[in-house]
Amino acid sequence: MKISEFLAKKRTLSFEFFPPAGRSGIPGVFETMRRLRAYSPDFVSVTHSPDAARRPLSEEVASRAETATGATVMAHLTCIGRTRAEIAAVLEELKASEVENVIALRGDPPRNDPDFDEANGEFESAVDLVEFIKSRFDMCVATACYPEGHPDAADLQSDVEHAKRKAGAGADLFITQLFFDNADFFGFLDRAAKAGIAIPIIPGLLPIIGARQVRRFTRMTGSRIPADLDRQITEHEADNGAVARLGVEHTTAQLGELLEQGVPGVHFYAMNRTHSVSKVLENVGIVPRIIP
Repeated sequence: MKISEFLAKKRTLSFEFFPPAGRSGIPGVFETMRRLRAYSPDFVSVTHSPDAARRPLSEEVASRAETATGATVMAHLTCIGRTRAEIAAVLEELKASEVENVIALRGDPPRNDPDFDEANGEFESAVDLVEFIKSRFDMCVATACYPEGHPDAADLQSDVEHAKRKAGAGADLFITQLFFDNADFFGFLDRAAKAGIAIPIIPGLLPIIGARQVRRFTRMTGSRIPADLDRQITEHEADNGAVARLGVEHTTAQLGELLEQGVPGVHFYAMNRTHSVSKVLENVGIVPRIIP
């Protein structure tokens, strides 16, 4: 089922996972998906590794996830350094596996490929990828947006103008980069509305589970940790349990406000873990069902 069809009827709940380092880790990813399935997600997504050696694992997990877990799948697809023929081949494989949803991203250069040449690619940006998919495949296409602005954007206005081009290319919905201050999300909504962006914008949340984890992620994404939250993380830096409890508390408050404001859906960066996401959902009244 297409995510756009869910969004036309209800608020969505979704979880994002990343591929394992090797094939032996695939069953563990599916087991985590099955546990979170108790919260009735509308779809799950599988990140697309920037490392060429792990790309086949991303695509395999995405292709097999619906059969393994019963959840609708959104596959990640990055275009940096890739040709149209390569992208078309991946999309044909997804189509053969009955995957109807992709999130179209430019992506980052692979970290462990000294021979990688970005100039070999035939896509300048995610805008081109969105347009390519919509012109050739009957798929629902999500794409990313950045409440605090993309790290490469000159300013917030140019960032939202780029988002508008992705919507104009045919994107069906946006899923945001992770953020920890809802004011940043609401600010983006305001800029998007003024720019004429009318497609659904789903906030992406990451429950903090450790100090090292969140600092690594914010370095990678350019996301900001609010000063008071950062101070509390620093105070408990050596105690991952305390930091995880702080993360649950903070994400619960975020989610509660977002739900009150009527967001069209919520996307959790689950990090292949279940405890913190489960606690946050239960804190706002989303309880697990029994799965036979």
